[in-house]
Amino acid sequence: MSDELHPSDLELSVELETGTGRLQLGLTRRLAAEALGTGMLIVAVIGSGIMASRLSTGDVGLQLLENAVATAAALVGLILMFGEVSGAHFNPVVTLLDFLLGTTRKRDSALYVVAQVIGACLGAMVVNVMFELPAIDISTKTRSSGALWVSEVVATVTLLLLIQACVRTGRANVVPFAVGLWIGGAYWFTSSTSFANPAVTIARTLSDTFAGIAPASAPMFIVMQLIGAVIAFGLVRFFYPHDGSEIPSD
Repeated sequence: MSDELHPSDLELSVELETGTGRLQLGLTRRLAAEALGTGMLIVAVIGSGIMASRLSTGDVGLQLLENAVATAAALVGLILMFGEVSGAHFNPVVTLLDFLLGTTRKRDSALYVVAQVIGACLGAMVVNVMFELPAIDISTKTRSSGALWVSEVVATVTLLLLIQACVRTGRANVVPFAVGLWIGGAYWFTSSTSFANPAVTIARTLSDTFAGIAPASAPMFIVMQLIGAVIAFGLVRFFYPHDGSEIPSD
């Protein structure tokens, strides 16, 4: 038996970020939403970084603020736009955690990740062209240190825990705003500026701009994000226990 504070896996399977959308559309439509949503997220991340660096020359703090605000606002809009269509994951570690927690199927989860990575890379190419840069402009910005790696673990764990906490306590309606605000804040309280997303990390290697990351730096960021997902899995099970899965297996 479930209630607002103890949702079943079946209920979670159609909610924002923990499932695949209450419209319960076919897989093709959901994959298109994940690709487009992740692509537009990277357009916001990279595009606002380029605009900030061009308009606020020499003031890195102001550039980061502009980048953070634009990204946070875009996230709110994108989750509201596609939340009921696909669940608005836009992030492989969100999808991975949902699979580990038993609220999404293996096939859907795998294809979601593929769509997210493809969408993010296409988004990076589009935003480069929007700002009169080469479509593929490999980043030379090295981001490699123990501090940055720890930051990515922290950023990923807290983002995932926030999402699950909201949905698993009957507050799915606040997820778009909670996620947007948290990411906007995490730009500032993590030294890595909170990538917390493997698809976005990969795509940011394709833009040698303010938000870019060198390809050599990306693998460790992704490893730390995956470690964060595993830690988040344990914390969600610890803080929000509930009955076993009711989702049919593949």
